[in-house]
Amino acid sequence: MKKMIKSLVAVAPLAALLVVLPVQAQYKVVYPDGRVTYTDTPPPPSSGAKVTKLGENISVVPQTPLPLELRTVASRYPVTLFTTKTCAPCDTARAFLRQRGVPYSEKIVVSTADVDALERLTGARQAPSLTIGAQALQGFASDTWGSYLDTAGYPRESKLPATYQNPAATPLTEPPQTAKANTPDAKPAEVTPAVPQQQTPGGIRF
Repeated sequence: MKKMIKSLVAVAPLAALLVVLPVQAQYKVVYPDGRVTYTDTPPPPSSGAKVTKLGENISVVPQTPLPLELRTVASRYPVTLFTTKTCAPCDTARAFLRQRGVPYSEKIVVSTADVDALERLTGARQAPSLTIGAQALQGFASDTWGSYLDTAGYPRESKLPATYQNPAATPLTEPPQTAKANTPDAKPAEVTPAVPQQQTPGGIRF
């Protein structure tokens, strides 16, 4: 009887550990607003959050795996679309990429800092713009964009899974962190939005 009691005492901690382990957090989630949470269920791609699986050396956990053909070309020549909040050609460019089935990330030009970053990345202050790997394209032109996507190896017809969702669009640059003043009348620094100065058939220039 004493041996049985000792055996039960020895097994009890292990049994408790087995009960606890399945409910421990498996993912670290960093949302666009900087909020960090730990969970055992990753959020949907539409949240725009960066998901890291704990214990593994990977940065993002894919929500819907891409077919091998797309996964290979997207890793070699990732596509990034640069847009503004109010821009009809940007909507057309976005629809073009979705119809063709190109997985892409979207960066929104919101502030003057974004405009400067856009020029550094694409060589122009124009939206929509597109980068395919290191190749930058300014202004939307379906024939030109399609030709470069063909050259990169993207399929001409969509191969995306029906459940695939592109990550949510995020600002091109991080907003500046301003220190809070101790006085109640202090106001946060205002960010001047980028104002289109010239309308062109392929998009807008800043």
